[in-house]
Amino acid sequence: MFKKLNILDEKDKRLRQISEEVTFPISKEYKQLIQRAIDHLTYSQIEEYEKKYDLRPGMGLAFPQLGINKRIIIIVDEVDDGIFENYVMINPKIVSNSVEMIAAEAGEGCLSVNREVEGHVLRYARVTVEGFDEDGNKIKVRARENLSIAFQHEIDHLNGILFYDRIDKKKKFYSDNEIRLI
Repeated sequence: MFKKLNILDEKDKRLRQISEEVTFPISKEYKQLIQRAIDHLTYSQIEEYEKKYDLRPGMGLAFPQLGINKRIIIIVDEVDDGIFENYVMINPKIVSNSVEMIAAEAGEGCLSVNREVEGHVLRYARVTVEGFDEDGNKIKVRARENLSIAFQHEIDHLNGILFYDRIDKKKKFYSDNEIRLI
């Protein structure tokens, strides 16, 4: 039985805290919450379920958005129509990044921000992220383009940063000549 997650709104001060490292083994409750987040994010990207359960589409979620001050992120990436790849990373760290910067042409959104925010968020086009899986095994992900943006967005949540904090107040938008928009 699917049960919608209770995602904090941007006004909640808990979203501005720096999250604590996770120690292993992780609890059964955390593992269940990770699975619920995967289900929520997957359903939110499938139109039929999005409507049925009144979900806002999203591909990523960080534990602080659920009111839990721990360094856990979940990303559900639709790699093909109806085919998803799940990324669960505990204590993630960006260990390398490209020089090239990109921005999502339509701007970024967030499940904790229930309003339109205009502006481009500059992100690295490619990142390598290291962390741990649910069982405490070391993992490494090389992410490009949209997946790279998602990892950076979710890791920002762990550091109390919301995407709109990164929009340049003096220059909200960039042209194709200035930055590669995807």
